[in-house]
Amino acid sequence: MKQFVYIAIIACCSLSFGQNKKWTLKACVDYALEHNITVQRSENQLKINEQDIKAAQGNKLPGVRANISQSLSLGQAELFPGTFVDRTFHGTNASIGVSQTVFDGFRNTYFYKQSQLNFEANNLELSRIKDDISLNVVNAYLNVLFNQENLEIAQAQYDFSLQQLKQVKNLVDAGVQPKANIYDAEATVSSDAQNLTVAENNLNLALLMLSQLLQVPFDGFEVEVTTINNPSEALLYNNVQPVLDMAFQNRNEIKFAEKNVENAELSTKISKGGFLPSLTFGYSFNSAATFSNLSESKSFFQQLNEQKGHSFNLNLSIPIFSRFQNKTAVAKSLIQEENSKLDLEQAKLDLESTIQRAFTDAQAAFKTYQAAKKSLVSQELAFNNATERYNIGAMTTFDLEQARVRLINAQSSLINAKYDFVFKTKVLDFYMGKPIIN
Repeated sequence: MKQFVYIAIIACCSLSFGQNKKWTLKACVDYALEHNITVQRSENQLKINEQDIKAAQGNKLPGVRANISQSLSLGQAELFPGTFVDRTFHGTNASIGVSQTVFDGFRNTYFYKQSQLNFEANNLELSRIKDDISLNVVNAYLNVLFNQENLEIAQAQYDFSLQQLKQVKNLVDAGVQPKANIYDAEATVSSDAQNLTVAENNLNLALLMLSQLLQVPFDGFEVEVTTINNPSEALLYNNVQPVLDMAFQNRNEIKFAEKNVENAELSTKISKGGFLPSLTFGYSFNSAATFSNLSESKSFFQQLNEQKGHSFNLNLSIPIFSRFQNKTAVAKSLIQEENSKLDLEQAKLDLESTIQRAFTDAQAAFKTYQAAKKSLVSQELAFNNATERYNIGAMTTFDLEQARVRLINAQSSLINAKYDFVFKTKVLDFYMGKPIIN
């Protein structure tokens, strides 16, 4: 019982520790790559491909077989003309044989190469899946940080509204401002409280999306808050061509399409092998023993020894007419080969389009980020000026609120532009082969 209690306490402590863990970006990516179902299925497919390679290697080896048969015959047997007796006959036959394919139109060789290509292609596909998962996790993680900063701004604005409400009440009590300003300040506090609730909800949704992507429980899920410094123009690429060149040489989707072209070419060679003759060699060793109630037979092993024999065979099969099966197989393989080449061209076009779009998006995101910074500086100056004018009675509460709303919008726009620019530069780094987790 004590041991059970100790185990329960340790389990509870472990559970509590797991819930209080704050996930870093690297931990999120590593966990996703290790536990993602699609990744696990792809890894299992590689194991299947490894077995296919072994099977293709085995096709080149000789086959060995052993056969043992036992027969029993009961019924009337004619010993002499017109004389029938009941006869019981036992027969045992045993043999062991070896067969070897000498030539089969090189199909076994091509099958082996094809199994290796399938393994290499699926390995590339696994790498592509891992890359996509990593990029999705980074995007979801940045979305959490983005909403975290938005929440901080909403909290700061709510605290400021409470401070303004307190200040307005003091001014009203002093007779400097009308009592109606209190209602305006209270309405602003209520609006900011609503915005704070929305920001909290957006942060929870971002955390939920990330936890679902990692396939971990949402309850107690937290990430380590990392401050994203203001990005600079140095993150940009001045020219898209180096990114394209690097991607065409190293991206897994291009290599995967190239492997498919090689695979299709091997399939054509395998189909053409159907027109070639095949040559097989075989050897077998056999013996037999028989027993009957009508004769005195020698012992079982003595008969096996006396009736043993060897046989050799060489079989040459020459295809003459296969009912158009070989011809249509080659024609279909050539069409598939052409399709695989078209798939390769399409993969290059898709990759080029994606990178060009990512490059253009990054350029636009940086311009938006620069404009958002300038706008924030202007709105901060405008709001400070409005606050001073409001304090001396030269501006109404409504006008001050409008200035504050413009400041909040400018702050939110800057945060959005910053994270958008950072992610889009990460996408370009991704296609350049650079690590997206620094």
